[in-house]
Amino acid sequence: MEIQKRERIYYLGSLPPFLLVFAGDVVGLDHRWNQHGLGGDNLNGGCRALHPGPVSLLHWSGKGKPWDRVDAGKPCHLDFLWKVYDLFSPVSVAA
Repeated sequence: MEIQKRERIYYLGSLPPFLLVFAGDVVGLDHRWNQHGLGGDNLNGGCRALHPGPVSLLHWSGKGKPWDRVDAGKPCHLDFLWKVYDLFSPVSVAA
């Protein structure tokens, strides 16, 4: 990790070290389990669409965290999913 801090030796955040730890002993999950990508497109900052159907976990992967977007006045059409959990919002809706 010290080398990674000085110079980029791998990409994709924390995923490569986790894959090394598990040494390939992983199982793929149906995409409906994890709604990833809610953080948007890292290249152009655009919002992504939801997977069709039910999901079990909302994952704001990427740079577009809803708490940052709302504070910056650049909300995404998916931020309502997070807004109900915003403890600092003056109007918090019960989930």
